[in-house]
Amino acid sequence: MYEAEQDTYCYVGTTVLKNKAGLRDQDQLNEFETAMTFARAEEPLPVGRLSVTHYCRIHHHLFQDVYRWAGKYRNVRLSKAGSMFCYPEHIDREMTRVFGELKDEGFLRGLEPDQFASVAARFLSELNAIHPFREGNGRTQSTFLALVADQAGHPLDLEQLDPDSMLAAMITSFNTDEKPLTVVIRRLIA
Repeated sequence: MYEAEQDTYCYVGTTVLKNKAGLRDQDQLNEFETAMTFARAEEPLPVGRLSVTHYCRIHHHLFQDVYRWAGKYRNVRLSKAGSMFCYPEHIDREMTRVFGELKDEGFLRGLEPDQFASVAARFLSELNAIHPFREGNGRTQSTFLALVADQAGHPLDLEQLDPDSMLAAMITSFNTDEKPLTVVIRRLIA
């Protein structure tokens, strides 16, 4: 469960995010969100240049039926299990930096699979620490990473993704050890 100070994204007196369906029960919202994002994931994704703008458009595409703020940076401080994500006032700068590094790395093209997995893990780890959106960061990260991998010549088999292993690797990477995340990504390369 996420923790946020003065969370204007939630219905008053609850931790349920305000949503387009008006659902105030977390289980119902989870089901609705899963159904809507799954349906949108089956559609063609927005075309772009693997930029910050492209990333935000992907989040919007996936979550547009659920949240009015889809594709927009959060404006509340957010933590999970005691780990604080990037403060909202620094998100824009940090996203520009991380995506600038991705561009400088040639969008990870021309790398051998092991090297691709390692550099992709670093990118994903930093993106996760920024956590630019109030909800939906993980799904957007996975979707975007698959696009980067496809364009780099290392398509990912996301059907093989074990959510528990990925979550554990992401948590470990948050604490500066990207090796487990590198292993998870390497195993996904088709």
